[in-house]
Amino acid sequence: MAKDYYELLGVSRTASADEIKKAYRKLAIKYHPDKNPGNKEAEDKFKEISHAYEILGDADKRAKYDQFGEAAFSGAAGGGTSYQDPFDIFNQFFGGGGGGGSSIFENLFGGGGGSRRRNPNAPQRGDDLRYDIEITFEEAIFGADKKINIPKMVACDSCHGSGCESGSGKKTCPRCNGTGQTVVSQGFFQMRQTCGTCKGTGQIIEKPCKKCRGEGRVRTEKSLQIHIPPGVDNGSKLRISGEGEAGRNNGANGDLYIIIHVAPSDVFHREGTDLLCEIPIDYMTAAVGGVIEVPTISGKTKMKVPAGTQSGIILRLKGKGVVSLRGGARGDLHIRIIVETPAKLNKKQEELLKAFQDSLGQDNYPMHKEFAKRAENFMK
Repeated sequence: MAKDYYELLGVSRTASADEIKKAYRKLAIKYHPDKNPGNKEAEDKFKEISHAYEILGDADKRAKYDQFGEAAFSGAAGGGTSYQDPFDIFNQFFGGGGGGGSSIFENLFGGGGGSRRRNPNAPQRGDDLRYDIEITFEEAIFGADKKINIPKMVACDSCHGSGCESGSGKKTCPRCNGTGQTVVSQGFFQMRQTCGTCKGTGQIIEKPCKKCRGEGRVRTEKSLQIHIPPGVDNGSKLRISGEGEAGRNNGANGDLYIIIHVAPSDVFHREGTDLLCEIPIDYMTAAVGGVIEVPTISGKTKMKVPAGTQSGIILRLKGKGVVSLRGGARGDLHIRIIVETPAKLNKKQEELLKAFQDSLGQDNYPMHKEFAKRAENFMK
């Protein structure tokens, strides 16, 4: 006869998820094979309550069980579930590590030597550091050498990172006998915790270094000369190996990351390795063409403007952009032409300009002519 899962856990059918969890916890500890070595009946009971909790501890599975019973998981009701090792359930519930049987119980309650932990006396790599620096637009284009000051932890030069005063050393912690852990017993439970005397290292310093007070590291401000390569941009990251925090127990230093922030230019706008510059020209040069002077990052140069140039057109000067950080081709300089309308005309200039305008026909304004045609067709 099938056993009722609610009866196995000793809860009612209206029990909350928290009540089911508490009931399983109590029974799992009571019937766990580590507490009942060689007791086959207890082992079978442990498997039964673990299977019951696998179903009732899952909201979807519990709903199917309430409706169809065990048939929901045998295929009769279209369900089906795979068997789960009861030790896996116990492990998931209590947050234990891998493995099964006694090692799980020992790791959870401190009953044996199955647990693994990192050796606190092993060399530990130091932390990485970040330094934000702002540079000018020109420095980003051509590169620069900068001097920076970095506050950080460095290895103590008095004890050379050992934390011990000269002539002394470390000895086994008398409280934990070198294990780095102490055991607290509560009934049949045993719980391990980090030793408060040696902070988990298993060793204590006989005479701490006076300069670093046993830390092995001291805080200082280090001055560094760094090179910013040509072509860096906003958000570029430079890594300087070994210039981060000093490691503990003579571990390797971390790295230093320089984050670049570039001040904007009054003349150029940058897009990758390309540059954009807006240049206003008079309407006469735009109409009949001519040669204008253009600023570049390497100095002034001449550029030809073709006749009939319209405002907003972009002309390109190849190879006048920014050098690529990855060694590719240099970018281009793009010139956006802005045709400037003359302002503050006197009466004579207005008359001359009007006479000139009257001499022109529609063929001199092809864009206006085309637009007028499209607009007329739209209005029909």
